[in-house]
Amino acid sequence: MKLEQNQIWKQGDLYLRIVHWDRQFIVYKGMKDLKTRQGAEQQVSKKEFCRLIKGAVLLTPEEARGEAGKEP
Repeated sequence: MKLEQNQIWKQGDLYLRIVHWDRQFIVYKGMKDLKTRQGAEQQVSKKEFCRLIKGAVLLTPEEARGEAGKEP
């Protein structure tokens, strides 16, 4: 699995977007709604992030746009 900036992962009802990707750490934003994109940014190691997204689904850009257009 290759992690890249701006990837959006769906873990249950939570969306995780990679805001900044670095060699040693990842800054991600946890969001409940892709339409508003409100959420808190957190910095974790790559290893911690990989554990966090275990079982999560990587959304394609088309899927992310579709999820953002959904009504709650």
